[in-house]
Amino acid sequence: MSFFLRPVVSSALLFFAGAACASDIFILQSSAFADNAMLDQQYAGNDAKNANCTGKNSSPPLVWSNPPPQTKSFALVVHDPEGNKGLGVDHLVAYNIPPSATGFAPDALKNGQGFTGGKNTPGTASWYGPCPPPGTGAHHYTFTLIATDLAPDLPAGLSRDALFDKLKGHQLAAAGLIGRFGQ
Repeated sequence: MSFFLRPVVSSALLFFAGAACASDIFILQSSAFADNAMLDQQYAGNDAKNANCTGKNSSPPLVWSNPPPQTKSFALVVHDPEGNKGLGVDHLVAYNIPPSATGFAPDALKNGQGFTGGKNTPGTASWYGPCPPPGTGAHHYTFTLIATDLAPDLPAGLSRDALFDKLKGHQLAAAGLIGRFGQ
């Protein structure tokens, strides 16, 4: 091979090898919103006791791909770091999601389908949509999906912190997605 062609061929091989690896990245997506895009009003909470909950409390559809092959269960947490004046609000703590799952249909998280519900900040075991106070800007709702090597048999009602304690040393990979919402 000529002296000039060798670097071109080597570069092309590295590019295609990198592209092949990128397709195997564990990812989380939604057809309802792009990463870091605004969530539709329908996904906001609906709670008669909270005037800031102005939506329908619908939960968005989610889909994931390329989890590690040794995955035995998934956990999904939705957290608003700006909520509660910076102390954060957990909107969903879901786990014991079977390794065969590849996503959630619209409202499955709201209806408690396909997972064991933990205890979110408002005290429910399913999706509690965004309810940021007016004038606080668009909050960031971080959806974090964790692939684990744990069998899907954790007890119901774990808080986010208690779940994370159980997952320590058992997490294989994580995929994230951010939706924003403000009043």
